[in-house]
Amino acid sequence: VQLQASGGGLVQAGDSLRLSCAVSGLTFSGYAMAWFRQRPGKEREFVASVRWSNSNTYYAASVKGRFAISRDNAKDTVYLQMNSLKPEDTAVYYCAAGRPIMSTIMESSGFGYWGQGTQVTVSS
Repeated sequence: VQLQASGGGLVQAGDSLRLSCAVSGLTFSGYAMAWFRQRPGKEREFVASVRWSNSNTYYAASVKGRFAISRDNAKDTVYLQMNSLKPEDTAVYYCAAGRPIMSTIMESSGFGYWGQGTQVTVSS
């Protein structure tokens, strides 16, 4: 199983960025997908997740209304559209795949496959 995240970079506060995560080696449509991030000096934290359908999405309070997760089951790819970026969004962003139960859809324990991470840096 491989999860390949891309799209990170250096942007200014207020800018937008879209991350992509291409998945191979599993039946993509059968897995929930998620994005987590690890900010400098902090623990890894949940950002957003989506079940098999784009109608079931979940967000951390800190990104709700600014970020949008979506998936293309035909392309085995999940996206994270990040708008109105803030310096505190600076982090390494990881995509993950799994079959979480309802109580773990926003927890790292619900996801068993992880990508390598992509750096997002937001300057003020």
